[in-house]
Amino acid sequence: MSKIVNSWNDWDPLKRVIVGRADNSMIPPEEPATSEKVPVDSAMRGMWGPRPTETVEVANEKLDNLAKVLEDHGVVVDRPTPLQWNQHIQTPDFRNDSMMTCMPPRDILLTIGNEIMASANSFRCRYFEYLAYWPLMDQYFEEDPEFKWTQAPRPRLTDKSYKHNYYDEKITLEERLERTANKDFVTTEVEPMWDAADVMRMGKDLFIQHGLTTNRKAMEWFKRYYPDLRVHAVNFPGDPYPIHIDATFVPLHEGLIINNPHRPLPAEQRAIFEANDWQIVEAAKPAHDEPPALCYSSVWLSMNCLVLDPKTVICEASEVYQCEQMDKLGMNVIPVDFRDAYPFGGGLHCSTADVYREGTCQDYFPKQVKDPTLV
Repeated sequence: MSKIVNSWNDWDPLKRVIVGRADNSMIPPEEPATSEKVPVDSAMRGMWGPRPTETVEVANEKLDNLAKVLEDHGVVVDRPTPLQWNQHIQTPDFRNDSMMTCMPPRDILLTIGNEIMASANSFRCRYFEYLAYWPLMDQYFEEDPEFKWTQAPRPRLTDKSYKHNYYDEKITLEERLERTANKDFVTTEVEPMWDAADVMRMGKDLFIQHGLTTNRKAMEWFKRYYPDLRVHAVNFPGDPYPIHIDATFVPLHEGLIINNPHRPLPAEQRAIFEANDWQIVEAAKPAHDEPPALCYSSVWLSMNCLVLDPKTVICEASEVYQCEQMDKLGMNVIPVDFRDAYPFGGGLHCSTADVYREGTCQDYFPKQVKDPTLV
């Protein structure tokens, strides 16, 4: 029996990974959490149902190609088992007319050391999404005697979990940004809720974005569950739709992070990075003015890259400015055509979940300073 699961950050050499699938994907029906995710000017507002077959086929081509590129670079690739996402789901507390997809495993699975934990998502449509990965989790459990297979406490997602009348199509961008700055989000604090893509793993430190998909109670839960790790709550007040940290604040290797220039980390929260000689660089501008058709995500998926090792990164091929910047930052760039998969759940980083990276748990921030982010 061999060691299969190990990952402490996003830049140590990647040796095994999960790549998602687009089969049976749905545009989910409107619900309290998803209503706020869809920008008011998006053509996606009010839409739901099966995604067009031709778009599913193209997305799967992109995902299959990503898997092949990874395998060509010596990475073992695992794939989930899609469900029939068009089924309605029901618990004692809610009913939803469909589920969503298993294209973005990064939202559902969090790998910390030898543990893979399924998240506590705030979207009702994602309540059973973890089941697509259960055959893989069982395989790892059978083959790796050190693997810890865990599930975060399941939120009930009753009406008490959300602020009602929070969505307002007449709200201005300035008012929306004021909400973000005031940490006023659609989720309440009655139970821990979090997406794995809101958690940035950096050895002994977890930086967790507080936004529309992860609340403060989740961060308190992380603090208690991982008493040996430091948990930081970070906030990006320039983001009117703060969902997932990996299109905002992306580490490339020890000492270097690219930050979305429209969503800068507040000055008082930069202290821990600056005290430990980390460089925070503004990410290059996106090459596209609009997201692809039927896509929720912003154009800043341009910076949603997948680091293979401290010198190698996979980037979306059409994001020429981001590729150029990576090159100038000393990274070897592998361009991959992936934009047509964006509508199914995000970019290159979103569509993967770490299983094994070389390396151990390191302290990248040994110089402790007054840290306003610390939970």
